Amino acid sequence: MGSTEAFPAGSAPTEANSAEPGDLLDLLGVAAVMLDARGRIALWSPQAQELFGWTAQEALGEYAAKLLVAPEHRELVLGIFAEVMGGGEHWAGVFPVLHKDGTTRRVEFRNMRLLDASGAGYALGIAADQSVLREVEQDLALSVRLVAQSPIGLAVYDERLRYVMVNPALARMNGLPAEEHIGRSVHEVLDFLDTEELSATMRKVLATGVPMLNQFTVGRPPDDPGVEHAWSASHYRLEDSSGRVLGLSTSLIDVTEQHQAALAAARARRRLTVIADASVSIGTTLDVDRTAQELADVVVPELADLAAVDVLDAILEGGHRSAAPAAGSARFRALAVSSAYPTEAVEAADPTGQIAAYADDRVVTQCVVTGRPVLVERVTAEDLRLIAASPRAAELLTRSGLHSYMAVPLIARGEVLGALTLGRARHPVPFDEEDLLLAGELAARAAVCIDNARWYQSERRTALALQRHLLTHRPPRPRGLDIAYRYEPAHAAGRVGGDWFDVISLPGDRTALVVGDVMGSGINAAATMGQLRTATRTLAELDLGPAEVLRHLDRTATDLDPALATCIYALYDARRARCVVSVAGHLPPVLVRPGRRPELLQLPTGAPLGVGGVHFEETAVPLSAGEELVLYTDGLVETRDQPIHLRLERLAELLAGPHEDLEALCDQLLAALRNPDEHDDVALLISRATALDS
Repeated sequence: MGSTEAFPAGSAPTEANSAEPGDLLDLLGVAAVMLDARGRIALWSPQAQELFGWTAQEALGEYAAKLLVAPEHRELVLGIFAEVMGGGEHWAGVFPVLHKDGTTRRVEFRNMRLLDASGAGYALGIAADQSVLREVEQDLALSVRLVAQSPIGLAVYDERLRYVMVNPALARMNGLPAEEHIGRSVHEVLDFLDTEELSATMRKVLATGVPMLNQFTVGRPPDDPGVEHAWSASHYRLEDSSGRVLGLSTSLIDVTEQHQAALAAARARRRLTVIADASVSIGTTLDVDRTAQELADVVVPELADLAAVDVLDAILEGGHRSAAPAAGSARFRALAVSSAYPTEAVEAADPTGQIAAYADDRVVTQCVVTGRPVLVERVTAEDLRLIAASPRAAELLTRSGLHSYMAVPLIARGEVLGALTLGRARHPVPFDEEDLLLAGELAARAAVCIDNARWYQSERRTALALQRHLLTHRPPRPRGLDIAYRYEPAHAAGRVGGDWFDVISLPGDRTALVVGDVMGSGINAAATMGQLRTATRTLAELDLGPAEVLRHLDRTATDLDPALATCIYALYDARRARCVVSVAGHLPPVLVRPGRRPELLQLPTGAPLGVGGVHFEETAVPLSAGEELVLYTDGLVETRDQPIHLRLERLAELLAGPHEDLEALCDQLLAALRNPDEHDDVALLISRATALDS
């Protein structure tokens, strides 16, 4: 057998693969026994010694029935032997056999008749321990059923990573019959997955023997291309009992439901994050334009690549529900545009501040007319005609790649204010119903802020108009005084307070100088200021002293809303070169004398007007030619980050410098002390005593 000459021509094997120890036959311990025609043992394998306990020397030449069979079974055995040798050719079954140690073991037999060259007959018995055989059979049966019936996809690959076995579950997952897998690689079968990464992992496991568990992969299988599926794969190397590498096995679990649940949870977290950001970012001011821009910036790029906020023009002009169009064209004012990246699509939007009219067939018009969102999941050329402002805008949107669009109404307190429009170009996934729901929530929050801002701005305009009408446009130039003044409403929040000033000429070259501050803001504060100012002028004409004027104003203020106000009333007598001053809870005036440090007058402060029953005091202050008295409200000096005494010191320092022009001095003080972010208005009145004309 050491030469190919033992084989017929052309049939010699190219290689011989010897079985390694531990193969199935070794596991079964199959024994071979040869009996001659008389039933004596002629051949005895080493496995027979292991199975029956007798050595070859002890067994050879002995009658098998005597050596291996109990007396009560010998007649049956001899009958079987005669049947096989008489031409029955073979017999199979289980028979109890005596072991050398005296025990009886059930052995699975396969018996057959053999003939030699002379025609003599022999009986060949192939035997295995029944318990071992049944265990192996059970393991094999369980393995086959496990592989066939398992809901987990199972595959076995050879050392070249080609399929050699695929169970039905994996065949269903891959959308390909099991037989079409055999002999093919994963590249050929799984063309809908990233097979480069998958193959690299399998090669690494095959080379190292280290399993790879739960490798996550996603794809769209041919039988369900509309849904993204997900699988978790585990790979481990297959070896026999001697450690020889047989190939690779993979188990695959479809985790699409878990994947979709995870995606839904991630979307929910993203939605909550965006809403939380919106709660912080939208409505930081009572400015309509700023609020609209904050909304556009929140949705980009988290929700959309492009965003625009447009409000009905009539709404901004103070209109109510009737301002929203019931039919026909709608006039919008563009308030904000935002994009996730530089793109010419921005040019397709109306420039901020511009007013544009859209016909009733336009998407944005339908949105505000019906008060319902409009979702165009996949934008077509016909859709663009109804979305874009013009053919050129449609061309810009086409070039930018706009493929999904939605318009969401801005509704506050049941009133449609305008629309938030969103588009996706680079973002590959079109808008869906969840995106529409998120956009609706953001739009609803922003709409309330926009509505608050537009009503606040409307109130501010009204209050400011009222206050400017009530304040003296240009006080008269009294004898013996040069006057300069300023009034500035609050900048940051658009608030209008109740600050006022007045210069009242009285007989005898006397002048009443008044500065007051009504607590609160808005129309009510402006109205209270107007009433107090009118009352002050009336009381001044009655030739009352400053303390008496404040006492009457205190009683008047108790019936007003708001009722509290601070006030300083100074009565200057040019002939006597002095001021008599009375204070109702107001900040101290500053006396400026040439060549001396400006002085914050330490006067009895009293209580604010409106407290009721307060005693006010008067203080006489000399005021000669060239000297100045500076009256102001707290909006000039109060800030959130510095103590008031430091701010008052700063005011005195500024007044210490040379200043011939009082108008320029007013501007200087406002520039140095006025914080545009503070939420209070300012009244400033500077009076310089002059020599009386002869």
